[in-house]
Amino acid sequence: MFAAWGSLVHRRRWPVLLTVLALVLLGGAWGTGVFDRLSQGGYEDPNSEAVRAAQTADAALGRQTGDIVVIYQAPDGTTVDDPELAARIQERLQALPSDTVSKVVSYWNTGSPQLADQDRKRGLALITLTAGDDSNAQMTAYQQIRDDFAVEGVTHQIAGFAPLADAMNEKAASDLKRAELISLPVTLLLLVVIFGGVVAASLPVVVGGLAILGSLGVLRALTEIVEVNTFAVNVASLLGLGLAIDYGLFTVGRFREELAAGRSVGEAVRRTVGTAGRTVAFSATLLIIALAGLLLFPHGFLRSVAYGGMAAVGIAAAVSLSLLPALMALLGHRVDALGLPWRRRKAKEGETGKANFWERLAHGVMRRPVLVAIPIVAVLVVLGAPFLSIRFGEITEKVLPADEPVRQAVETLKQDFPAASNEGAQIVLHGRNGTAPDQATVQQFLADVSAVDGVEAVQPTGAGGDVVVLTATLEGDALGEQAEEAVRAIRDLPEPDGVEVLVGGITARVTDSVDAIADRLPLMGAVLVGATLVLMFLAFGSLVLPLKAVVMSVLSLSATFGALVWVFQEGHGADLLGVTPGPLEAGIVVLMAAVVFGLSTDYEVFLLSRMVEARAQGASTEEAVSTGLARTGRVISAAALLLILVTGAFSFSDIAVMRFVGVGMIFALALDATVVRMLLVPAVLRLLGKASWWAPGPLQRLQQRLNLHEGESAEESAREARELEGAGTR
Repeated sequence: MFAAWGSLVHRRRWPVLLTVLALVLLGGAWGTGVFDRLSQGGYEDPNSEAVRAAQTADAALGRQTGDIVVIYQAPDGTTVDDPELAARIQERLQALPSDTVSKVVSYWNTGSPQLADQDRKRGLALITLTAGDDSNAQMTAYQQIRDDFAVEGVTHQIAGFAPLADAMNEKAASDLKRAELISLPVTLLLLVVIFGGVVAASLPVVVGGLAILGSLGVLRALTEIVEVNTFAVNVASLLGLGLAIDYGLFTVGRFREELAAGRSVGEAVRRTVGTAGRTVAFSATLLIIALAGLLLFPHGFLRSVAYGGMAAVGIAAAVSLSLLPALMALLGHRVDALGLPWRRRKAKEGETGKANFWERLAHGVMRRPVLVAIPIVAVLVVLGAPFLSIRFGEITEKVLPADEPVRQAVETLKQDFPAASNEGAQIVLHGRNGTAPDQATVQQFLADVSAVDGVEAVQPTGAGGDVVVLTATLEGDALGEQAEEAVRAIRDLPEPDGVEVLVGGITARVTDSVDAIADRLPLMGAVLVGATLVLMFLAFGSLVLPLKAVVMSVLSLSATFGALVWVFQEGHGADLLGVTPGPLEAGIVVLMAAVVFGLSTDYEVFLLSRMVEARAQGASTEEAVSTGLARTGRVISAAALLLILVTGAFSFSDIAVMRFVGVGMIFALALDATVVRMLLVPAVLRLLGKASWWAPGPLQRLQQRLNLHEGESAEESAREARELEGAGTR
């Protein structure tokens, strides 16, 4: 099937090239507007108790916290009670446009002591926007009025969801531009070195650039029907560029190898798509399924990132299987044009002239497989040990740099206005019969909550309709174990007769989010493992190879997350990275798990494809392993290095979450493409011997009937050689 497609693309190269190019460029041009439509929401389970508590309280009392929180600081020698100062602040707040601002609650129009600090040096104004719960509309509204809060002679800070979301959105957009400006030129330079020629090196970069444009177009379309988180663009661009370059490197390398073997351009394209293209298709399918596992979770963030990642991978593969073969067909032997001196020398020696290093490495590993495998497995297990102590949190102001004004404003709010910082537990008493709980019921439940371990204080903070809201101050860190246990204990209290009790707040929200992820994580794992086993069996005709691949990926994954916990949670080396240690956001961890698992399987497919191809041509296990490593070791190492460059640009992100992703990807790729694939895999295959290729006879026959086997048989290769010789092809 893939070889036939390669022949078709060769014959119709111009229509294929122009059609794909037009579709991607038009989609990309339209997709550049996606940045104005991204959101910062979706990190919580929308069906959780914490979310229902917030919705119930807001419906009865209105939004209490405000979308924007302005902290005004009185000049030296005065307080926020100064009449002249109060008048000026009131005048400024009353002048806010009514079509953007629906409500202003401040210290100066309410006199509430909770809206001022103890020294009366700072006061708060809570701004509610007319945009409602639409985060995109909130950011747009905030951008219209963010310069309208200044009062002459008064220092002010701006906090709240809308300013925080706006700051993160701007950082994400600037990070993406910076990553592309850094990674694309450096990647092109390295590709020139790797390929030894400018023309061949430019092909993967062209595919990568088109993959980014295409993914932006898909994300722009998705914003019309679903909420798309701002990180979806970063992840889609990272995967689109990185995998397109990987696929281009693998495909162009195979095409040049076929040309060097003396085949015609048409035959080289056919064989390249039939082998490397087929491997790219299986690899992309596995990664798309890994990302599709994120759709099992209810969190809007994970779902939107899954859509973006799946689109990016799919476009990268589609362009690599259509436009790239068309370009190769047009270029033919000119793919080696503008070659560098060492490339020309290598061409005289043969395309595989420098593969001896990888062959020697394979033979060296297979001579002492036990001595290689055991220490590596032990190190991977030790690296993964910190993962057992992982703690989960949520996206907070701490993902922004310490000198970011919005982060500083939020930290001031938490320190000086604890009652307004939403760090406590929100307890909603909702009358089931349409009437509010009576005073005696409220007081009794308040006393029950006060007796819970970990609760410092509790007090009523609002009432309206059939709802009464209590706020409990919790001991310790809001995201710590003590606070979590207190929330669970409050939820375990017996509900008063005729009253529904809902517990919300940041602690409850994170707890519910983590619980929702934990509930669905086994199902996601089953999907990833099941898809890997099925697709790799269909690709390679063995049951043992897929099982080995899963074990290798799990070892690599656990070691990666162990290292990330050690740095980002426990703080070892955090100062060097410029991040604030703390609990890890559960959704980001799940996202990384899907991506790292998919990429580790990606390299496994590249490596095993050439081993199985050699095995199908009659090689022994040792010969197949050494041949596979000789043919792909350099390509996999180069692909990993290039993807490290792409992801490495995000490790310098101003947003700690993207820095977490960037550093994690660098560690995972470096570990997987070197230690695991180059050393551990050959050692394990040597220990398994002939069992590596085993599958029950009926399953082998099924796989062969589906015509999905790897490579060509020895008879097919010999027949093709005779045909080429008869046609006068060298």
